[in-house]
Amino acid sequence: MSGSSSGLLLLFLGYLIVSSIYATSDSIFNDFVQCLSNHSSPSLQASSIVYAQTNSSFTTVLQSYIRNQRFNTSSTPKPLIIVTPTDESQVSAAVICSRDIGIQLRIRSGGHDYDGLSYVSDVPFFILDMFNLRSINVNINDETAWVQAGATLGELYYRIWEKSGVHGFPAGICPTVGVGGHLSGGGYGNMLRKYGLSVDHIVDAQIVNVNGTILDRNSMGEDLFWAIRGGGGASFGVILSYKVKLVRVPEIVTVFEVGKTLAENAMDIVYQWQHITDKIDNDLFMRLLVQPIILKSKKTVRITFIAMFLGDAARLISVLNKDFPELGLKKEECKEMSWIESVLYWANFDNGTSVDVLLNRTPDSLKFLKRKSDYVQKPISKNDLEGLWNKLIELGKPGMVFNSYGGRMSEIPASETAFPHRAGNIFKIQYSVGWEEEGDEADKKYLNLMRELYSYMTPFVSQSPRGAFLNYRDVDIGINHNGKDSYQKGKVYGDKYFLNNFERLVKVKTAVDPQNFFRYEQSIPPIPL
Repeated sequence: MSGSSSGLLLLFLGYLIVSSIYATSDSIFNDFVQCLSNHSSPSLQASSIVYAQTNSSFTTVLQSYIRNQRFNTSSTPKPLIIVTPTDESQVSAAVICSRDIGIQLRIRSGGHDYDGLSYVSDVPFFILDMFNLRSINVNINDETAWVQAGATLGELYYRIWEKSGVHGFPAGICPTVGVGGHLSGGGYGNMLRKYGLSVDHIVDAQIVNVNGTILDRNSMGEDLFWAIRGGGGASFGVILSYKVKLVRVPEIVTVFEVGKTLAENAMDIVYQWQHITDKIDNDLFMRLLVQPIILKSKKTVRITFIAMFLGDAARLISVLNKDFPELGLKKEECKEMSWIESVLYWANFDNGTSVDVLLNRTPDSLKFLKRKSDYVQKPISKNDLEGLWNKLIELGKPGMVFNSYGGRMSEIPASETAFPHRAGNIFKIQYSVGWEEEGDEADKKYLNLMRELYSYMTPFVSQSPRGAFLNYRDVDIGINHNGKDSYQKGKVYGDKYFLNNFERLVKVKTAVDPQNFFRYEQSIPPIPL
């Protein structure tokens, strides 16, 4: 056969393959739209909420809630279909139809899954995108709010502020994070030492199960209600909404941000911080940003102390003078403000920014990023801290965030909710690296830096298992292809995320989704049949 004939044959075969793929995609799309129409109200134009890859708006819809550029490349696997329901019955229909057609369903509320598991898969999949379901109903009389899964934390804070200046909610500091994933995975924020996590204030919920049935707390039962408070929602169904109990906040709160380099005695201050941060007044939360920097042509480490205090500056100074004088905080370094202003402060908005900015659902910028987590249960010695500073300087790019524990977190039993990391932890570590360069080489370089730092920290963090925080998603600690050994694979990461709560989560999963329809690379597996 001549070279030109071979080339034509290959071209023809390629055309057939591509044509087959598109024909299959078209067939799946048509089957799904027909099924959706059959299970929805007659007035629904099913095609109006379903986007195939051939739709001119597909890429825009897909990219609107991608928050990590690592998963926004031409080689990133794309969903066959994106479904954007506008009411709860359409969520039910989408679950039924995805299940009946036999295609995996990824559920995305805000897109902040650090490793992209809410919108990426290596097998054919649909995305159920919840961004249209974002209503928030605040009832100040009974101090509760119903909030749909597609709402953001910023929108929730804003709607609370509209009704009251002395109420808030204990959740994260990033206003564009989606409520569905944040609350189902725990909900960590700067009031946790006073009030615990978001999951500690959930009083009801709505979820669509594998049969497409909408359940509330009463009809789902206490086991499933327990599981979706810290165990992640996407292993069990589709979270539609949560009813949360609001908390009281003072009219005046105080924040501060103080940076210390190694030359400014950062070592001794951090060492002492470890001994008091989980025991100090519960109104005080202190976060430490630990970053390698270059200062006057010299490599060093800067520790930035960022604090939230539920009270005025005078009382804060009194607390710190008594329990943490090493920091040397001055009154002029404190800023008094309302709670909603502190939300803006922690989100890094400039002083005087309108509260309306919390209604913006899009972050200012996107980066390639990787995150990991750890828990520290014994103070790290000065010698070991010095070793850590040297390691950070050597690696050059990754940083760390130390987040205070203790207070209310130490009072709530580990089995109270599915989130288990309670008493015994001094602080939680978030490892962080971000970069702007595109391509596999850059990804490999920065991921390896993170893994090297994580490995270096092994002797200083929790052991057997080495704990991890579900909402700081990290596929490095184990993944599951949901085959015959799915329980064994799931136990590897499940024990780290959920400690002794993992086995109960498996039992709940087995009861509500025995065929494992709701699955992904780090989902809760059912007990093997």
